[in-house]
Amino acid sequence: MRLAELSERSGVSTATIKYYLREGLLAPGRQINTTTAEYDEEHLRRLRLIRSMIQVGRVPVATVREVLAHVDDDSLPRAIRLGAAMWTLPQVPEPDEDDEYVRAAHQEVTELLDRLGWGNAKQLTTISPAYRSLVVAVAAFRRLGYGFGAELLASYAELMHRTAVLDLDNMETYATEAEQIEFAILGAILNEPVLQALHRLAQEEETTRRYGFE
Repeated sequence: MRLAELSERSGVSTATIKYYLREGLLAPGRQINTTTAEYDEEHLRRLRLIRSMIQVGRVPVATVREVLAHVDDDSLPRAIRLGAAMWTLPQVPEPDEDDEYVRAAHQEVTELLDRLGWGNAKQLTTISPAYRSLVVAVAAFRRLGYGFGAELLASYAELMHRTAVLDLDNMETYATEAEQIEFAILGAILNEPVLQALHRLAQEEETTRRYGFE
């Protein structure tokens, strides 16, 4: 398809598509002559991924470029590509390692991983943004006087593990590795708001069941 058709099918203006091409987010089309290029379904799929990341996920263009570079790096094993792409997404601020609450949170999260037997996650604690995010959240609870220890966290973690299994089962239904990784990236951006919304709806339902509307 030509640029105009790509724009029409994707709902993205030709000016924006040209910008993505200049920024390296979208691969160049097949050059037909000096002024015209041809694009295919892969361009359309990638364009929809880019727009979802930027418009829905609010991911900056520079970060999108970095994420897609990991997605496209087929020299790496799938797990490494996926992990690197996910870790590139925006994360919470780094924990202050001098903070007593952060130190206590590290202990709780380490105990949690031991309790669950999540050895792989424990090996990645020094580089995993997810681990640091959990430490920051647990430290915030402790700072406000609320205990959120390993025992309580374990119940939530087990639910999230079931969710992770479902995520990967769904991901593996796609034929190509590129599709699978793109699906996982979209899941990190779009599925988390879905899970958050379901969590809040469940809280609303359970709250009214227990306490009514009074």
